[in-house]
Amino acid sequence: MLEPTIIPQRRKPRYGFHSHTEKLNGRMAMLGFIALMVVEATLGHGLLIW
Repeated sequence: MLEPTIIPQRRKPRYGFHSHTEKLNGRMAMLGFIALMVVEATLGHGLLIW
């Protein structure tokens, strides 16, 4: 029986829905939410009030 001599290496994909991109997106969303809370606390009102 033949055995392969080279084991293929899987590369992480550069685009699409994958666990590492979803984690990064979630972390950026959390940072944005915290930044929004800080800005609202500093201004004393929300950003959507005209």
